[in-house]
Amino acid sequence: MQTYTISDLNDYGAQVLKNAEASKLAVVTDQGRPIFVAVPFDDLLLDKGIRLALAVRLFDEEALSTGQAARFASVSLAEFMETCSGLGVPLVRYPPEEFEKELETIDELRRC
Repeated sequence: MQTYTISDLNDYGAQVLKNAEASKLAVVTDQGRPIFVAVPFDDLLLDKGIRLALAVRLFDEEALSTGQAARFASVSLAEFMETCSGLGVPLVRYPPEEFEKELETIDELRRC
């Protein structure tokens, strides 16, 4: 999620638009205080509503956990996870180094 100041909008307004077209959120601040969030107006927003669409985006951008996002959207954790799965938003994300470590552990366990 990108953050822009009000004065940035003059120079980066096209970037805010490009981010929205790429389904990315943007926060606009004034003197360090958030003023508004630019949320992509797309099928997700139209189908699921603003709270669930924003929760999915914030979760996808790793700003909220699954539990936080479900609470924000006022849905059960199961419903939130099902929504993400249906939209192709991964629920589990392993950093490459952690994934490699898991594979090594599996290999070690197989040898025992």
